[in-house]
Amino acid sequence: MNSLTAEALEKGKIAVELTPEEALALTGVKFNGNPEVTAEARRKIRKAFEKTFDFQYQDRLD
Repeated sequence: MNSLTAEALEKGKIAVELTPEEALALTGVKFNGNPEVTAEARRKIRKAFEKTFDFQYQDRLD
């Protein structure tokens, strides 16, 4: 599990550019014709977080 440092939380906002389908997929809409829509949206958000914030990885579970 990973956690954000307190300093990272104070930095503010991140911007992620999503397609309309990706935004809808994150709200729970299912795209049976393309199940990768949700996964791609999550990848974009994770990438934006990794660029903006420093992650501290924990070696053990809490």
